[in-house]
Amino acid sequence: MSDGDSSAPKALYCTYAGYLTGVCTRYLSDYDDVKDVLHDSFLRIFSSMNSFEYRGPGSLKAWLTKIVVNECLQFIRQAYRSEILHHTLEAEESEDDDPPQLEGLSMEILHQLIRELPPGYRTVFNLYVFEQKTHREIASLLNIKEASSASQFHRAKNILATRIKKYQSNNP
Repeated sequence: MSDGDSSAPKALYCTYAGYLTGVCTRYLSDYDDVKDVLHDSFLRIFSSMNSFEYRGPGSLKAWLTKIVVNECLQFIRQAYRSEILHHTLEAEESEDDDPPQLEGLSMEILHQLIRELPPGYRTVFNLYVFEQKTHREIASLLNIKEASSASQFHRAKNILATRIKKYQSNNP
């Protein structure tokens, strides 16, 4: 962004705000928190534009996503520190080896079911599935043990599978 182009920040915001809101909602369930984190993310984006390095198509979107994910993680660490990864095993968790069928399940419903996971489970699930982080990387990001990351992911998958099956049985 050049110093003289005052329309560039607005264009960047208008182009990516919807997508980046979606990224935030994968991590945060409260819409006011999403708005706050998105606002902080854009402040960081605009103040850090000089550090962006173009590496081909998609590099800007990847850079923006990384900033938003980091802002979400910072918010989660502050807001949910006591419960983030010390959530107890939920009664609804099952060890069913039969994965749910996703055909006919809309992305909106799947997204909502992921958003309803407890914060720690949701965070690890998103980092592993969407950000493609290893459990070692997740452990480092969240200051937890690698085994805790793997356990949280396993539990998140089981809870999500149970909720998908329940949703499908209630909405044939």
